[in-house]
Amino acid sequence: MSTRRIPLRKCIGCNEMKPKTELIRVIRNAEGNVELDGTGRKNGRGAYLCRNTACLLKAEKNKGLEHSLKMAIPKEVYEALEKELNSLGSEE
Repeated sequence: MSTRRIPLRKCIGCNEMKPKTELIRVIRNAEGNVELDGTGRKNGRGAYLCRNTACLLKAEKNKGLEHSLKMAIPKEVYEALEKELNSLGSEE
């Protein structure tokens, strides 16, 4: 029997390659709204983050989210993403 291949994605905060299931997808949908995608299946341009607020803060500092989603992201969006991440239960 062959082992199943696990897809890897890079966290835009810490730049580590991790299994896709350990990361949370952040998307920009067709309307230009930025939101967390808990299922990983919503339509839109996506970027991946670890499930902790430290990686979100690193992504904000190095503008990784802006580069990945190809748009300017206001401070309010980062605050909303941080609240959603905390409600999902971050690891740190």
